[in-house]
Amino acid sequence: MKIAMLSPIAWRTPPLGYGPWERVVSLLTEGLAVRGIDVTLFATADSVTQAKLHAIAPRPYEEDKTLDPKVWECLHISELFERAGDFDLIHNNFDFLPLTYSGLTDTPVLTTIHGFSSPKILPVYRKYNQKTYYVSISNADRSPELDYIDTVYHGIDLENFTFQETPEDYLLFFGRIHHDKGAAEAIQIARQTGMKLILAGVIQDLDYYRSVVEPHLDGVRARYVGVAGPEMRDKLLGGARALLHPINFNEPFGLSVVEAGACGTPVVAFNRGSMPEIIDNWINGFLVSDVCSAVEAVSSLDAIARRKCRQIVQERFSRARMVEDYLGVYQKIINKNKFKAGETLP
Repeated sequence: MKIAMLSPIAWRTPPLGYGPWERVVSLLTEGLAVRGIDVTLFATADSVTQAKLHAIAPRPYEEDKTLDPKVWECLHISELFERAGDFDLIHNNFDFLPLTYSGLTDTPVLTTIHGFSSPKILPVYRKYNQKTYYVSISNADRSPELDYIDTVYHGIDLENFTFQETPEDYLLFFGRIHHDKGAAEAIQIARQTGMKLILAGVIQDLDYYRSVVEPHLDGVRARYVGVAGPEMRDKLLGGARALLHPINFNEPFGLSVVEAGACGTPVVAFNRGSMPEIIDNWINGFLVSDVCSAVEAVSSLDAIARRKCRQIVQERFSRARMVEDYLGVYQKIINKNKFKAGETLP
């Protein structure tokens, strides 16, 4: 089985800090390589992998503003599709644009839809709905207008996350500083509980940060520590009494929610999007409706067994499970493609 893995090029694969799609692609690629699968990763030239690396983009365009994103995205995608015949399957993790190349090859294309940035992108997915294959990352994130071959939850490498039985006395917000992720709501929750709050993540909306986040940062009760790399991420997640996830949109998955659980840290999340698929209420966290109910949940954190939080991630959100699920999807697609071509299946 020869797989072409198409990663975004906004960030390195794996990313040094922010870059959730690239992080998932790296986890999957490395997991497949360990299993002995012949994988070629199409990513930026500074990417790191045990698989074969094929790169045309020298660096991530988010880190080098001299690179025009559209130019290098087109070069990147075409670099793969001009070699499509070398592979049994193309796994697209680049959103909708590569679908427009899929009709130019007989190699089947699987797209993991990492969320819909806008309803405006649906026409592309609709056009290729019967010609390619889609995987959703949660059942909540499925569009009723599309067909899916499966749902595959993200998995993480638990070796990168340290279980901490005894946390420190702070709450954590870990994610994009943006209205969608609810940084302002996290500040309200922490203030009403009287607990310290640490915020970490890329500032995606500077106006939002300056107007509703920065005025509340005093360096003691609330402080922003920037983008956290792997070591800092592990320390922050494991040391928190709880991860606050008061989202204002329907979260497609929520990688930080799973990462927190791997450290034994329960999550207090607004009950939207995929959250009920990740959080078992009163078991590994709390599903709440607003700031007031989140404050109540924080007062009940002692009811959550931190070791149970870790166990749920081990059982449901490991990299090994994700790799196994994708291998099943790959084989299903390859078999279907052989059947269409009139080949005899083994």
